[in-house]
Amino acid sequence: MSEFAGNSGRKPGFWLAVIATALAVVVVGLGAWTRLVHAGLGCPDWPGCYGFLTVPDSAAEIRVAEARFPDAPVEVDKGWPEMIHRYVAGALLLLVAGLATSAIRNRKREGQPFKLPLLIFALIILQAAFGMWTVTLKLWPQVVTAHLLGGFATLSLLTLLAFRLSGGWRPRLKPPQLKTLAGAGLLVVVLQITLGGWTSSNYAALACPDFPLCQGQVWPNMDFEQGLDVSQSIGPNYLGGQLDNSARTAIHMAHRIGAIITLLVVGALVLVGLREGNSGIRNYSRLVLFALLLQVSLGVSNIIFYLPLSVAVAHNLGGAFLLVSLLMLNYRLRYEQIERP
Repeated sequence: MSEFAGNSGRKPGFWLAVIATALAVVVVGLGAWTRLVHAGLGCPDWPGCYGFLTVPDSAAEIRVAEARFPDAPVEVDKGWPEMIHRYVAGALLLLVAGLATSAIRNRKREGQPFKLPLLIFALIILQAAFGMWTVTLKLWPQVVTAHLLGGFATLSLLTLLAFRLSGGWRPRLKPPQLKTLAGAGLLVVVLQITLGGWTSSNYAALACPDFPLCQGQVWPNMDFEQGLDVSQSIGPNYLGGQLDNSARTAIHMAHRIGAIITLLVVGALVLVGLREGNSGIRNYSRLVLFALLLQVSLGVSNIIFYLPLSVAVAHNLGGAFLLVSLLMLNYRLRYEQIERP
């Protein structure tokens, strides 16, 4: 408890954590954009692009690039989304390194988080590795999904760090019983995001082009064994996917079923929070409700309007928003603000 109590002021690194959190949102959005415009292999190498620091665009550079990678013709319009994503992710890495440095320098200050910034730094290094493997393993769905989850985890932990560095928090002596339901809601959303990543990385978002039915049926032909097999055999290049339609349909329907479960569990959490919580918990419950309804609306819109790019990117960001809002509610249920003079 000593890490929180008795130190209500902002701690060193607070604004750096806020900026890093905002940049992490941008990285998540750019990752979704890169994936949705099929630019994940816009640069066949890593960390450069055809051996250049930027996307080759002059005739001379393109000749050199295609001589280096004869099996990967240069597509400038796909190279830039990939490289912009890398540039911004690199900037985030530098900010997180700054947070880790600040934590080490101020580790003896009362209430200063130490382990969390180092954990985030280790995670973002792992994220860089997954970014490399996404390219070198040519969009293996297991790696792409793990990379997406790593991005969401980085954003979540940075949000938590910003809360911790803001000061003015201490553990509740008697956390409300609602915290158990809030923890369950957070777990359900993490699982649903995982299903969403698996849906996207296997190109199954449009396996059911209609709503609320799927291919005109309540329960179409589906192969769950193949669709949910995380050890599936994959070829040298997964761009566009390799699963049968029945397997992709199974993935899509699993994501829809997960959405219903998420709506029920998180919806119940919100209702209890609005009824039993204090003013602070009610405010966070309203935030979760808004994020939940927004995310459901975006998911349905993706199907009805046939996966428009803007809506699909917003759906990814909506998932991040729902996750972060639930994390904030969980934090608020476990910690209370210190009354300031």
